[in-house]
Amino acid sequence: MLTITRALYDQIVEHSRADHPDEACGVVAGPVGSGRPERFIPMLNAARSPTFYEFDSADLLKLYREMDDRDEEPVVIYHSHTATEAYPSRTDISYANEPAAHYVLVSTADTDGAGPFQFRSFSIVEGVVTEEEVQVVEAYVEA
Repeated sequence: MLTITRALYDQIVEHSRADHPDEACGVVAGPVGSGRPERFIPMLNAARSPTFYEFDSADLLKLYREMDDRDEEPVVIYHSHTATEAYPSRTDISYANEPAAHYVLVSTADTDGAGPFQFRSFSIVEGVVTEEEVQVVEAYVEA
């Protein structure tokens, strides 16, 4: 299950809507081993495409160095689909190389009649896609 704050959820949705009609993409980093998304990092879709996203390689290298310096890891890797449902494509699955991350997809298309977006989370490990429940909380409960 992905537990995420309302503020982070809203930032991901807003970024997805703002970049429409192109796909938006980004990362939410958290302390290594915590599984807790904390730091919102919107990225530029280097492909600038409505059907594909690609992190800029220099930006991605900088991001991973920064996360390493801060003892963080990518807890959520997100992107949007602009014309299809929020479900990983074959390309999304082939690029999923962080087995511990939650892959969040936001659809900015009204594909199910439920409104202008869907927010769904998936685990993608060795090509196997498993949908996860998403719990939105106002704040994390300290252990």
